[in-house]
Amino acid sequence: MTKKLKTIVILAGPTAVGKTSLSIQLAKRFQTEIISADSRQFYKEMQIGTAKPTEEEMGGVLHHFVNSHNIQDDYNVGHFEKDALKLLDDLFKKHDMVFVVGGSGLYVKALCEGIDDMPTIPVEIRQKLNAEFEQNGIEYLQKEVAQCDPEYFEIVDQQNPQRLIRALELYRATGKNMSYYRAQENKIERPFNIIKIGLERPREELYDRINLRMDQMIAEGLFEEAEKLYPFKNLNALQTVGYSEIFGFLDGEYDRKEAIRLLKRNSRRYAKRQMTWFKKDEEFVWFSAEDKGKVIDYLESKIG
Repeated sequence: MTKKLKTIVILAGPTAVGKTSLSIQLAKRFQTEIISADSRQFYKEMQIGTAKPTEEEMGGVLHHFVNSHNIQDDYNVGHFEKDALKLLDDLFKKHDMVFVVGGSGLYVKALCEGIDDMPTIPVEIRQKLNAEFEQNGIEYLQKEVAQCDPEYFEIVDQQNPQRLIRALELYRATGKNMSYYRAQENKIERPFNIIKIGLERPREELYDRINLRMDQMIAEGLFEEAEKLYPFKNLNALQTVGYSEIFGFLDGEYDRKEAIRLLKRNSRRYAKRQMTWFKKDEEFVWFSAEDKGKVIDYLESKIG
């Protein structure tokens, strides 16, 4: 008799769509645990700006990779792939199904099919790009990536200089852009089933939720949290929407009102890039974030 494969359920979608609430309800329904694939939620110091579920919201559901690292840890998608696979080996001893929840598309991709095999970059190219960034700022990097790889620019975190530099160093070293390497078929077959569920809402509704969430974060102390983290602003973990805009305010580049406008605008743009990323993956089946019943019916039909 063939042994039945275990299953991971990817629950993905843009920021503020409602992944956290629904995933906790589903985890309770199927009596299992959750792996976070939101790379911003890994870090203990980043509480308010990453919309982590509180202990009360978790409702007793075990969450993994939430507050698992410090911002000074050198932790990347390759580490996550290795650690998450090892964790799944343990979780599958107790559960037939595990939920993987988040909006970090690269981390979801790494867990499902492995990360792309990228060439080694000469150190002098990386050093030159870092110098260009220091001299010209992030807008320069954004313009360069948009020019050499417009497809990748649409989905990359445009506020993260390390991601932009990575795309540029690859292009300068090889003459081929990130989109080319991402299109290569190096997909690894995992020893478990993968079900991919995407959550969405009408655009205006989603944007309203993003604006409201940002207002709530600010009321909860987002500016004060970012001020405490300001000495570490150059760390890769903090090169992200929700913090970089406040660092600009603290640097005196603009006033608080403008910082809030940028926080909301960049969060909406981030959500759009997330949707672009996940919509390109044809394995996703999409549901309204309000359709818990339909999601449950779909999962039950898939797992028998």
